[in-house]
Amino acid sequence: MAKQLNSAVQVKKSPPNKDAPLKEDIRLLGRLLGDVLREQEGDAVFEVVETIRQTAVRFRRESDPQAGADLDKLLKKLTRDQTNSVVRAFSYFSHLANIAEDQHHNRRRRAHLLAGSAAQAGSVAHALSKLDDAGVSGATVRNFLKDALISPVLTAHPTEVQRKSILDAEREIARLLAERDRPLTAKELRDNTELLRGRIATLWQTRMLRYTKLTVADEIENALSYYRITFLRELPALYDDIEGEIATQFPTRGRQGSTELAPFVQMGSWIGGDRDGNPNVNAGTMQRALTRQSTTIFDFYLEEVHALGAELSVSTLMVSVNQELLALAENSPDTSDHRADEPYRRALIGIYARLASTARELGATNILRQEVGAAAHYMAPQEFTRELQIVEDSLRAHHGSALIKPRLATLKRASEIFGFHLASLDMRQSSDVHERVLTELFAQAQVEGAYDKLSEEQKIDLLLAELAKPRLLYSPYIDYSDETVSELSILRAAGEMRKRYGARSIRNYIISHTETVSDLLEVLLLQQETGLLRPEGKDKASKDGKDSGTLEVMVIPLFETIPDLRRAAAIMEQFMALPPVARLIAKQGKLQEVMLGYSDSNKDGGFLTSNWELYKAEIQLVRVFDQAGVKLRLFHGRGGTVGRGGGPSYQAILAQPPGTVNGQIRLTEQGEIIASKFSNPEIGRRNLELLVAATLEASLMPNTADSKQMKKLGEFEELMDGLSERAYQSYRNLVYETPGFTDYFFAATPIAEIAELNIGSRPASRKSTRRIEDLRAIPWGFSWGQCRLLLPGWYGFGSAIESWLDEDNDSGKDAKLKSQKLATLRVMYKEWPFFATLLSNMDMVLSKTDLAVASRYAGLVTDRKLRNSIFKRIVDEHERTSSILSAITGAKDRLSGNPLLARSIKNRFAYLDPLNHLQVELIKRHRSVTAAGRTTEERVKRGIHLSINGIAAGLRNTG
Repeated sequence: MAKQLNSAVQVKKSPPNKDAPLKEDIRLLGRLLGDVLREQEGDAVFEVVETIRQTAVRFRRESDPQAGADLDKLLKKLTRDQTNSVVRAFSYFSHLANIAEDQHHNRRRRAHLLAGSAAQAGSVAHALSKLDDAGVSGATVRNFLKDALISPVLTAHPTEVQRKSILDAEREIARLLAERDRPLTAKELRDNTELLRGRIATLWQTRMLRYTKLTVADEIENALSYYRITFLRELPALYDDIEGEIATQFPTRGRQGSTELAPFVQMGSWIGGDRDGNPNVNAGTMQRALTRQSTTIFDFYLEEVHALGAELSVSTLMVSVNQELLALAENSPDTSDHRADEPYRRALIGIYARLASTARELGATNILRQEVGAAAHYMAPQEFTRELQIVEDSLRAHHGSALIKPRLATLKRASEIFGFHLASLDMRQSSDVHERVLTELFAQAQVEGAYDKLSEEQKIDLLLAELAKPRLLYSPYIDYSDETVSELSILRAAGEMRKRYGARSIRNYIISHTETVSDLLEVLLLQQETGLLRPEGKDKASKDGKDSGTLEVMVIPLFETIPDLRRAAAIMEQFMALPPVARLIAKQGKLQEVMLGYSDSNKDGGFLTSNWELYKAEIQLVRVFDQAGVKLRLFHGRGGTVGRGGGPSYQAILAQPPGTVNGQIRLTEQGEIIASKFSNPEIGRRNLELLVAATLEASLMPNTADSKQMKKLGEFEELMDGLSERAYQSYRNLVYETPGFTDYFFAATPIAEIAELNIGSRPASRKSTRRIEDLRAIPWGFSWGQCRLLLPGWYGFGSAIESWLDEDNDSGKDAKLKSQKLATLRVMYKEWPFFATLLSNMDMVLSKTDLAVASRYAGLVTDRKLRNSIFKRIVDEHERTSSILSAITGAKDRLSGNPLLARSIKNRFAYLDPLNHLQVELIKRHRSVTAAGRTTEERVKRGIHLSINGIAAGLRNTG
């Protein structure tokens, strides 16, 4: 008994290590990678890699300065061939560690569910439970979802450094690793290990980098792979889960049909339609994108219908069927006597034939399985859904309900979500281009000789006048510039594609650099010129005798810079007040979308100011839209890094100002973040569920704040306004006002080397200059991540808080006043979700920042005075920011509230350090050779690019 008691006490004192399986997986994958390295490259290279690894671990974990010197010596002694092998080894370790961590997240979530614990935060079940507790009814939730729209939009930006071949191999490694969680025999375990070894060997023998420039067509195919992996099956399955959770939380009498939920989660894409700064996107790429999207969804439908036909071997000798189902069977081209009593199979053979005919009609050229006979194509996806509904209704009416769930329900749900277009393709172009096109059209039509020189008021008057006229500016008998011809052809092509693939295929036009009302009106006029907007006509039923016309593609402003965000509400107020615009918006269901740019606002104003100006712009937009009686849908242009709006999506949505979500939200998923979120089906589904749960909570949770709390919030916002201005001045002073900063940036980061990578179809800069203003925000943030400073995610915060704490305080002597101010910040952190999320994201960025490594990159700046001056300012600001963050949160260590992530980052650093040190060494070699007018060896450039890949994989959210 005593032994048993002692044993029980011992168990209680020493709970099982939840992270043990993760460590075991990482050790296994690391060992197998070592085996492959020894086999492929030889013992000598293996020993070099292992020595570097052990030295780096000693340097990182023991803070041993001798280990740092030893590491430098080891790296400098490497031959060119050894260097690339070492870079590849450490890069692949980062990739394999990511796979192990993803598998562990899935493992922990399943364990949580198996334990029957309370619903996890971020799950739909948790969101519904909170709504129920708050008094929100099931009817309210169901009605809300009828009109909601949640849309992740995949975009291609130049930070995606993974090749599809690499991603395919890594997905198979993930599958094999997951297989080891179930009981395996000794032989099965050996077989699994050998298969893992084989896949890792495949990785080693596969070229990690692209040696040719990535094209738009490549980007389209890469994006489509995530539909096959995740979206096509996981999104319909998520709908089923949500229906089940609603039925459980809010039970109703009577049968709940499987089509109860409207397709409120829909996919979007910019790939093939985003022309801003990308000369490779045109009408042809838009057509290719939709053709390939359509082919992808038809391949899925055809495979599923064929499999369903094999499964539904139901015979009328056993059960009856509905008359509508019999009619489908009779119309089928299948006349085989063998299936005379199997109407479901015959009906599905007919559906398959119609699908095949439709697929060919929409551009598919390679249908793998020939249909039995010819059949008329579907005119719209609703016809396909309707025929699947007939199959379902017949099964349900004749004891076949159990046959619906395995495949038919998912297929029908997919038809509602994806239609024949798969994802809505957005168009995007810069307002500057629209102005140039219209300047030419006006001049050639002899309406206005210098449209671009007009004042804003004159432009608005002219544009409204033209929108009211039934005639066109364009003439087929006039020769126009290539730019004008291209832009008009793209809009005409959009109209044709909408007819072919459905109205949901193209329904949004994003205007980059929206700065005025005329920027919006210009796109309306261009749509009128190309048939996407039919001009107003007379309508006796309307108050002013005018019909509003028909606008096929919504015109959406994108407000990007700090000044743009500050005037966003005023622009939209003026725009929506224009009578013809108000009539068009009424026809859009009194709904208007506005896009907010996180990346450029951050590059323009820094982390704190960008976040605050976005928050304020949203509040002001809500006010203006409420006054106009128009529903606002915000489109969040978030990137992967925290500096570009990244960070956990669930917390980000909950931190939005009240009234800004309201069941309508679109947000971009960019670069390597797409792979991180959606290359694993289970994790992909979880990320989709997070979006739904956050949208439900942010939209429907009652605002219970009383007048006292609202007053306090107003005080918080007033304080934040002042802090933002201080942070703005600090950031702008460093980046835009410090002489030589541009030279420092181009020398102390691998921006020039990143621009050479074949990682996107879009150039890294909008213009051929070295100006920070012209550099795209994505490579700007990516470069700071590579050198481990991640400056866009924190710079300016420390100075802003410190200067405010010392304000009205004689050199900081009044400790009581400073303490009171600090207490205010702590209350803000505890009670204001916006501020808490801001600090949480900054905490994560600072945890990945490493000044010691960053100093090595600073050493690339040859001007010692410039180097010392700027790097010292950055170091001082980092110390201020870290110290003040700890003072506000009360946490001395970074990520104390997320120990799993903290351990993950800490464990990775020992493997990232060698990559950073090697990258610096290789950049030195590369730049010294080019400075001498010689051509760098291909192996050196390849080593730099491999290191960029490995560091990006190790840090995960750097794009």
